Amino acid sequence: MAGRYEPIESPDETTVFPYHDLTPPTVATVARARRRVRQHLPQTPLVRSEPLSDALDADVLLKREDTLPTGAFKVRGGVNLVASLDEEFREAGLLAASTGNHGQSIAWAGREFGVPVTIGVPEGANAGKVASLEQLGAEVIQYGADYDEARERVEELAVEREARYVHSGNEPALIAGVGTAGLEIVDERPDVDRIFCPVGGGSSAAGYCLSLGQLTDTAVVGVQAEGAPAMYRAWDEGTLAALDSVDTIAEGIATRVPFALTTEILRDGLADFRLVSEEAIEDAVARLFATDRIVTEGACATAVAGALQAGADIRGETVVIPISGRNVDRKKFERLLDKSDY
Repeated sequence: MAGRYEPIESPDETTVFPYHDLTPPTVATVARARRRVRQHLPQTPLVRSEPLSDALDADVLLKREDTLPTGAFKVRGGVNLVASLDEEFREAGLLAASTGNHGQSIAWAGREFGVPVTIGVPEGANAGKVASLEQLGAEVIQYGADYDEARERVEELAVEREARYVHSGNEPALIAGVGTAGLEIVDERPDVDRIFCPVGGGSSAAGYCLSLGQLTDTAVVGVQAEGAPAMYRAWDEGTLAALDSVDTIAEGIATRVPFALTTEILRDGLADFRLVSEEAIEDAVARLFATDRIVTEGACATAVAGALQAGADIRGETVVIPISGRNVDRKKFERLLDKSDY
């Protein structure tokens, strides 16, 4: 996609602190991140899904990021960022806003390296994810109706405390860290034709663009919920304008504000970007449990829904779907199973 779009000149409206370097990471950056990440995290399995392979008449491989310590891919980025953290912030600590997985990644890495962590979450956030944050030793502040209101409060606290605010998208170290999953795939299967990536803030898809997309002929496809299409709009229209609201069961990708850095990478690196319906996401959650006995979040299920939507377009291909997170609320998960025909 290089050269298709004009560059976006201004950053998004979320706080960009003076110590944030928004220089996009490169393949070399991701390779350096891998040296840090592999000291603290295991390589995740890449396994064939027989049911999805049969359904799509393709060789469908699942990248099992749900086997990582926090149950989601983001911990790769947390480890890389905290491992390379400037000394001035090690005592003041880290602050982040999260609907769950970003916060858990920073909390886990903070505990690993002895750095205090505060996470802001929306009021009424996934109770299981809040409990996990607290178990990891993080201070949890519940504020606002959604992720973006919680983020604004945490940004204020970061200024007050002179602490290191960790943006969930505008962080080269996070993107490089999560990109290490792509290098693992390159090692095992450099012949992948296509990978479907869930997109919320876009760090995972950006990481795959910088690894698989740069080192192989793999087409990187982003997938987002129709009810929360902020990044899709940014990719398609070149606007970083915030949405007024979002409406999706996939709270892990329910952000109203697109991120400048990941948008820049995705506009250059994605081969395609798809939107999927709530019904398709719900179906994918239930389907993956019924056929593969894998518990997934709605955010993760968007990638499965995207592959199913592609249908005949991927017949005969080798396709990767990252199982990006398993931290779904139990009651929500049970409701989705009860609604399904599987």
